[in-house]
Amino acid sequence: MTTVRGKQRHRRRFIQFVAASPLFPGTGWQQMLQKSTAWAADLAMNTDISSPAKALDVFDLERVAMKNLPVAHAAYLATGVESDATIRANREGFAKFQIRPRRLVDTTRLSTQVQLFGVTWPTPIIIDPVSSLAAFNPEGDVAVAKAARVRNHLQIYPTLATSRIDNVIDARGAPVWFQLYPTKDWNVSKALLKRAEAAGCPVVAVTVDNPTSAGRVTLARGRALDSRNCADCHPASTGYYFGRKPMFDDLELKTITSPLADNLTWDFVRKVKDTTSMKVILKGIVTAEDAILSLQYGADGVLVSNHGGRGEESGRSTIEALPEVVEVIGGKVPVLVDSGFRRGSDIFKGIALGADAVCVGRPYVWGLAAFGQPGVERALEILTTELEITMRSMGASTIQSMKRGFVQRV
Repeated sequence: MTTVRGKQRHRRRFIQFVAASPLFPGTGWQQMLQKSTAWAADLAMNTDISSPAKALDVFDLERVAMKNLPVAHAAYLATGVESDATIRANREGFAKFQIRPRRLVDTTRLSTQVQLFGVTWPTPIIIDPVSSLAAFNPEGDVAVAKAARVRNHLQIYPTLATSRIDNVIDARGAPVWFQLYPTKDWNVSKALLKRAEAAGCPVVAVTVDNPTSAGRVTLARGRALDSRNCADCHPASTGYYFGRKPMFDDLELKTITSPLADNLTWDFVRKVKDTTSMKVILKGIVTAEDAILSLQYGADGVLVSNHGGRGEESGRSTIEALPEVVEVIGGKVPVLVDSGFRRGSDIFKGIALGADAVCVGRPYVWGLAAFGQPGVERALEILTTELEITMRSMGASTIQSMKRGFVQRV
């Protein structure tokens, strides 16, 4: 039988052993922890990621992507607004919620299925719309669509895609949703809606959280450091925004110079509803007040989003905004969420806080820039595997079982 004095002796020996380790020079548990964290980070930075299979998390893909990309393109992908505080807030927000694991739950037969507008998907992970994907890989949206087909994910096609929507749908082998940048000209917006509807899109996600792209300091710094001639790819004669964006082909664009609009009101939602048979989701709702108005104006769903921190410097994460939106919506329409999701545990928290599905953007673009279609597939595989691991370790056998009680605010 071990005595109290014996336990103390063993503890002293353990501390002496740890203190003698080359990983933990110096004294003090805090310093030891800092050294350990720094060592782990250095280990990750020096890991060989020469193929998609060697990426252990999406941040491995990010490191390869940023090495591959010209500095202006890397800055475009990384940028937020002003000091990028909202990008940081999106990541830091997850630390404000803890998962409460449940024990003795049979998770041998796991199900990650979700249903959205009557369609069943094998995973709640949706591919968010990201503009100008050809800046990260020549195959752009088509490569992403092929990866989405292999992994069977729902994909949202962006207004500013660099691949034609019919080519993307062919590559995906199934309908995709459409993301609408409204523009200031209703006739242009209406034409975009009609094109998406004619292509077979069942849902349109109307972006309401990005009235301007101004204030993107990181992007401006990256452009200043890039020695290439931007006009080689963005000739002024074709228009910076529209020249290589096929959704705008043959449209009358004399009244607009940007796809963004700062003149929208809630009446615009009603006009969209009256114009299209597609389900209408509002992308960018982050408050209870706007969630109430979304229901009043007939939205078929909401996407809790701050544009990945690219459209505002609110300093507020979407994971923190999600609960108040979910409470007000009350299950009447689907609630989706994006911005900052990088881990399976992040996705678990989003679902447990009431989201019906989680959209991801930068992680799959990192995969695209790193390795093309196989990189996108690997990013989706990593996130799916991490979600399944989290579900098993926390005692949740289905997405539907992941209720609010699994998560507590710190």
